[in-house]
Amino acid sequence: MSRPRSPRRSGRASPSADLRERILTATRDLLQQHRFDALSVADILTAAEVSRASFYFYFPSKQAVLGELVREAVARGQQAARPWIDQERDPVAALRSGVSDGARLWRDNAGVLMAIVESWGSDEDLRALWLAQMDLFTEAAAARIAADPQASERLGDADVRAVAASLTWLGERLYYLAAAGVPPFNDEEVLVDTLTKAWTSILYGDAVPAS
Repeated sequence: MSRPRSPRRSGRASPSADLRERILTATRDLLQQHRFDALSVADILTAAEVSRASFYFYFPSKQAVLGELVREAVARGQQAARPWIDQERDPVAALRSGVSDGARLWRDNAGVLMAIVESWGSDEDLRALWLAQMDLFTEAAAARIAADPQASERLGDADVRAVAASLTWLGERLYYLAAAGVPPFNDEEVLVDTLTKAWTSILYGDAVPAS
């Protein structure tokens, strides 16, 4: 007589989900110590303690693993920007809060985010991925600027999307330099002050926007 199966416990990750998460975690950890271009699939297999077949069941390449880690980090970055995007409080305070949260996000995910910045120029798939992820921030910023009468008045007939893209890519570069330990941006206070000033001076000048 066959033994009845035990009911699956609710909330418990399936073995397959666990394997996939081990691959992601191992890659994230390895990128804290190694450049992406020097990292092999074999290194990930050893660190994650999974078979090659298991790896390729979930991911076609190490680039695909990096892509998933990048999307996770960007999703958290979008949350950090919500106070300003959603106009939850006065713009300057919201911008500073978002910049500060962005700095912490880059610090906590330095290996992953430095890897994509260093790799997207030489890999077509990673290029498409990073441009699409950065475009999420640009589109959100452009919509927020367009909806802000004070910023719109200051910019006049300037291309709002171009302004949003410039500020977004400035942030990417300075966050990268901070993560790489390049002075003066390795000082988080300097980084936050500089980026906040860049955004507020371009969008508002010396005027302090109303809440």
